[in-house]
Amino acid sequence: MCRHLAYLGPQVPLGSLLVDPPWALFQQSWAPRQQQCGVVNADGFGVGWYAGDDPVPARYRRDRPIWADDAFADLARVVRSGAFLAAVRSASPGMAAGETAAAPFTRGRWLFSHNGVIKGYPEAGAALAASLPAERLLALEASTDSALLWALVSDRLESGAGLGESLVGVVAEVEAHCEARLNLLLTDGRQIAATSAGNSLAVLRSGASVVVASEPYDDDPTWITVPDRSLVVASVTDGVAVTPL
Repeated sequence: MCRHLAYLGPQVPLGSLLVDPPWALFQQSWAPRQQQCGVVNADGFGVGWYAGDDPVPARYRRDRPIWADDAFADLARVVRSGAFLAAVRSASPGMAAGETAAAPFTRGRWLFSHNGVIKGYPEAGAALAASLPAERLLALEASTDSALLWALVSDRLESGAGLGESLVGVVAEVEAHCEARLNLLLTDGRQIAATSAGNSLAVLRSGASVVVASEPYDDDPTWITVPDRSLVVASVTDGVAVTPL
């Protein structure tokens, strides 16, 4: 399993949410409070962020624990953004290692992360892979269930589906073929969509900002716990909508 977070709002240093809070993603890499499977997220990490008017996000990923990367400490201190997505990874048995297996995954303007597992992968993912064009399978960044899920999601996005619609469609398709935990997180820099399907998820709406995260990074009482089997769609302008899957 993993932990992840997406933010939209005024520009802030990445570290103000990913490092500084008492239970930030940095802390969750070795001591998550609500993670239901696994206790250490030390198999890599990554962050993608949007800069200025550029719709294509920058991305920084590593194959080591977030606490072991001195370069990230500097980056998080000085890089400011009004939209970003970050994740720390706990690799499931049998999944590929390495930087390319760490979220966020990206294509065009989108950033994506998966907190969960397709049980029995890769055999269990064969039918899912068969539904994709060969060129998309050849473009998979890593031999992992998360990379396959991103291929399924991005295929829908590029066909014109919305963020929430794409996630819901993939959850339904995967669950029709195999057992899985599917907390998916997606942003285009203007909107966040996320599913809770087998693990914790929380939302914080504060003034002109919104955060969707695997778990709260502090004890602010305005965090909302998202029920299992839900879709969250959030933006600064339209607020937060939570609907059943």
